[in-house]
Amino acid sequence: MKKRVGRINVMRMLAAVLLALACATGAAAQQMPQPITVYTDYTIKPGREADFMDLVNRVGAPVRDKLMKDGVILAWGVDVPLIRGAYGSTTHTVWYAVADWASIEKVQAAGMAHFQKIVADEAKAADEAKKKNQKPAMGTMERAAEIVDSTKTRDWYTRDIVFAVGSAPMTAGMPLFVRWGFVQARPGKSADYRAAWEKYNKPVYDKLAKDGVIAAYGLTIEEVKTTNDFTHFSWYAMTSLGSSDKVRAAFIADRDKRSQEERDAITATFAAAIDSSASRGLVTRALIFREASMK
Repeated sequence: MKKRVGRINVMRMLAAVLLALACATGAAAQQMPQPITVYTDYTIKPGREADFMDLVNRVGAPVRDKLMKDGVILAWGVDVPLIRGAYGSTTHTVWYAVADWASIEKVQAAGMAHFQKIVADEAKAADEAKKKNQKPAMGTMERAAEIVDSTKTRDWYTRDIVFAVGSAPMTAGMPLFVRWGFVQARPGKSADYRAAWEKYNKPVYDKLAKDGVIAAYGLTIEEVKTTNDFTHFSWYAMTSLGSSDKVRAAFIADRDKRSQEERDAITATFAAAIDSSASRGLVTRALIFREASMK
C-alpha cells in the first residue's frame, strides 16, 4: 500500500487529479459518467525538474491539447506530491482522462506518431550539423535518459465508479490540490464498502461540492488490477488547501448530529468492510491542469 500511494500521486489524479469530465456549468454537484484515467508516475533526477517540464510541454502537451480539442481527451495534467518521499520515489505524475478504451488507443497512436516525427526531425538536423562539421544537438531520447530514472516509471489505469463535480466554474491557471484516501477492502467486501461509502460519505461530499468548497470528488478503483496494496481510493479536488479544514469540519458535523448508536453502527460497518491498518493518505498539487471547458 505504501508503494502504491506514493506512485499514484495521482494520481494523479486529478487525477486524480481526476476532474476528467469537469464542466464549468451547473449549479450543483451532479453524478457523472465513469471515466478512465491513465497515470504515469516518474522519478525525476535531482535538479532536473525544469528540464522534465520542458519535455512535457514540448513532447506531450501538443498531442494532449489537440486530442482534448478533438474531444478524445477529457482532461490532462501533471501533479506533484506535497508529502515528498513518504511513500516512494515518484516526483511527478502525468495523467490524462478519457471516456473509454478506444480513446486510449487514439492517445497512444497520436503520441507515437508525434514522437516519431520529433525523432525524424532531430535525425535530419543531426545530419545537417555533421555536414557542417558541427556537433549535433542532444536528441529527445538522450535528454529524457538524463532527466528521468526510467527504472522507476510506473503506469496505472483507473476508473471512477463515483464521480461528481461542484458548482464553482474552473478557469485556466487556477490552483488545484487533491486529497487522496486509499483503502483495502476485505475479501468479498468491496460491494459493502462502496455501499457504505455512498450512504454515509457521498451526501457530505455532495453538499461540499454544491457549496463550492470542493471542485470535484470521486471513488475510484483500478481498471486494470496491478496491485494488492489497495482496492479503492476516494479523492476530492480543491482550489485551496484550506478547503480540507472545511471538509473535516463537515464530516465531524455529520457524525455529531447522529446518535451514539448510529455512529457506532457506521464505525462497525466500515470496520467490517475494510482493513483500516492498510489505509493511507496523500495530497498532491497540480503543476498543469487542463480541461476542455476551461476559459
